[in-house]
Amino acid sequence: MIKFGPAGNSLSFYAEGHKHTEEMPEWLRGRGLDCFEYSLGRGITVKEETAAVIGEKARLFGIEMSVHAPYYVNFASADSYEKSERYILESLKILRVFGGSRLVFHPGSPLKQTREKAFGVLKDAMKKLAETVKSRSEFAGLTLCPETMGKAGQMGSVPEILEICKIDAVYTPCIDFGHVNARERGSLKTEDDYGAVLDAYLDALYERALNMHVHFSRIQYAENGEIRHLTFDDREYGPYFETLAPVLAEKGMRPYIICESDGTQAEDAAEMKRIYENTLKNRIKSQ
Repeated sequence: MIKFGPAGNSLSFYAEGHKHTEEMPEWLRGRGLDCFEYSLGRGITVKEETAAVIGEKARLFGIEMSVHAPYYVNFASADSYEKSERYILESLKILRVFGGSRLVFHPGSPLKQTREKAFGVLKDAMKKLAETVKSRSEFAGLTLCPETMGKAGQMGSVPEILEICKIDAVYTPCIDFGHVNARERGSLKTEDDYGAVLDAYLDALYERALNMHVHFSRIQYAENGEIRHLTFDDREYGPYFETLAPVLAEKGMRPYIICESDGTQAEDAAEMKRIYENTLKNRIKSQ
């Protein structure tokens, strides 16, 4: 079964008087949600003691935890490898304390290199990182999720993430459909559009693709891609989950779907779960 949940704490969480993320698992369970992504994007500042409390609450209320690594990781630059690896390993430690299994990270940016050269650097880095992580017994069972990115200049196109995941089984793709749509300036319109993306991964990775990590939100974009995240009430820009849901059901996929809407991520995650469950009911009726 697909799991749905938010990235970070919604505005409504605080509006209802909650102050601490350790309260989030019970709050999510009360809304019928299944997972939660904790962001270390702006730095690894959470203490292990706090992470242990949040992790225990997550286990108690049946919430699957994932973690987003710092945004300033850059594996496309050879000069940044050691620092980026350290951020990943420190993030994995927090993920383990949370009791989660998935660490999402951004691949990086070319900086002053050609894209071709940067991708070569990135692939070498991904091979080295995979070996480092697998050599650490405390990280057994954890998976790294390289994410598709929303700006054309960033590493992380759909084909690039697929090539990274082919390098080693420690990598499970994170497809951010909002990023894909923004990067490709509105490419995700039909079920066939979504199907083409998913089929490329299913053909190459099958089991990992079936269980991939997904980010979903509507994103405003311009010529160079992503500008800002929106809410589901914003209808001018896509993508639209109503079009993706039937494709997920048809292909029997079971990803974690993390909503990254701007402030309404829990509400919009619940809406996606409602859409998906209705899709399944309608499929059963039509059979």
